[in-house]
Amino acid sequence: MVLPLPSPVPRGARRTVSVLAFDGMAPFELGCVVEIFGLPRPELDVPWYELAVCAESPADLRVAGGLTMRAPHGLEAFAAADTVIVPGVPDVRGEVSPGVVAALRAARDRGARVVSICSGAFALAAAGLLDGREATTHWRYAELLQRRFPSVRVNPDVLYVDGGDVLTSAGSAAGLDLLVHLVRRDHGAGVANAVARRLVIPPHRDGGQAQFVQAAVAPVEDDDAVARAMDWALSHLSGPITVADLAEAARVSPRTFIRRFGRQTGTSPLRWVVSQRIAASLPLLESTSVPVEEVAAAVGFDSPVTFRHHFTRAMRTSPSAYRRAFGA
Repeated sequence: MVLPLPSPVPRGARRTVSVLAFDGMAPFELGCVVEIFGLPRPELDVPWYELAVCAESPADLRVAGGLTMRAPHGLEAFAAADTVIVPGVPDVRGEVSPGVVAALRAARDRGARVVSICSGAFALAAAGLLDGREATTHWRYAELLQRRFPSVRVNPDVLYVDGGDVLTSAGSAAGLDLLVHLVRRDHGAGVANAVARRLVIPPHRDGGQAQFVQAAVAPVEDDDAVARAMDWALSHLSGPITVADLAEAARVSPRTFIRRFGRQTGTSPLRWVVSQRIAASLPLLESTSVPVEEVAAAVGFDSPVTFRHHFTRAMRTSPSAYRRAFGA
């Protein structure tokens, strides 16, 4: 979910990124940060990021799964980056290290962008960075975060919250959504879409984390039918798309398709189509000067009014304002 867009950071200005490693951490969240910001991407032809993996101690760190690692940088480097990422905390009920709290406050005071993934929101809250702000965390921890830090406005339903200089995400995989969003903010939708394709993930997921709470896993045959319909829809976005069209592409009845689609994605087929049309409009708004009316038609909206309505509802800004903020 994309929440209100702040004033954009100049393209390429957020070059340095730091991520905090800690004893007992799970490797997935750290791996997501390394995958997005730590790998060279010369094919994108934009200034890429410089990543520093940091830890409070120079000693070996135990990583879930029986691994050990040693971070090459300390808290001073962690606080000095343009974007500072906390991928979790050792214990959601424990106290956050005073050193980490001080580093987060120092980063915030010097104008860094501070980001949390999953339980990392507890560290940001302990540092006072979420006071009076909306934030999210994994749905399992949302109630605890609210109870421990009552000044935080915890939203347990979204994948991430973009507060401009402070951003929080839900569970581990939602961290990928937020990290791709950061790339989109820094370099635009075209580059973010390219990174998402490399990761084989959608550049923007519709819906929130509520769809994943106690959700059953769809059978494989459901995945095949829904995937066929999605592939067909993405190649026909410029024209009208009905549930009957999607069901035909899936080779099931419309009633069966609606049930399977909702079970797999947590949203309705037509809401998903709208989200894909909006995603397709972003590169056009960024890289061309064609009128908004033509952009609306190119991505399949039946009128500019409908396009503006859905765009504003999803992006919390108008197409014209988005173009002014992120256009070339």
